[in-house]
Amino acid sequence: MELANEFRVKAPVDRAWQVLTDLERIAPCMPGAQLQEVEGDEHRGVVKVKVGPITAQYKGAARIVDRDREGGRLVLRAEGRETRGQGNASALITASLAADGDATFVTITTDLTVTGKVAQFGRGVLSDVSAKLLTQFVQCLEADVLAAEESAPEPAPVATPNASVPADGEAAEVRRIDSAPSAPVDLMGTAGAPVAKRVAPVVALLFVTMWLVRRRRRRRRTRG
Repeated sequence: MELANEFRVKAPVDRAWQVLTDLERIAPCMPGAQLQEVEGDEHRGVVKVKVGPITAQYKGAARIVDRDREGGRLVLRAEGRETRGQGNASALITASLAADGDATFVTITTDLTVTGKVAQFGRGVLSDVSAKLLTQFVQCLEADVLAAEESAPEPAPVATPNASVPADGEAAEVRRIDSAPSAPVDLMGTAGAPVAKRVAPVVALLFVTMWLVRRRRRRRRTRG
């Protein structure tokens, strides 16, 4: 499915480009996400999604696959798989940046493929949820990342040593990231009451299934 979103960030386009292409820097602003390690251009971590009482955790990676600074175009590929289930998700995200006065207008197109618990919502709900989560992301970006950058002193330029770039055939070093776990994205809470009504039968079925499984296990233990 294809999702389209747009937002305006209070920063000049050059500055917005530098921030948005720094995945490690903006990762704490992504709802439900926790960055765990970086290897070369690949950023790995987990994203937690809550559907009623059920929490799904996706473990995966994101990588910028195309950068066109002059054209203001950025393409990101992300893939993840449920750690305790059969669901998986993949997305090709294209962001276009354009100057909007002293701010930057960003248009995002996401080609999303998802299976498992989250897939039950469908395109309409996921589109609404993605828009609300994007609003949270921008608020965090402006309040925490850009504001902190304004108050911090201008850093001295640091030359990047050639040794940091791996030679052909040489694996990049894996760098662990010590970041705090994020609260899971509550899809029912984010999407609102209409979605809660739609998902309620599914949640009830999950509860009944879990109860039956536990009951059978207790019976087996009693017989044993």
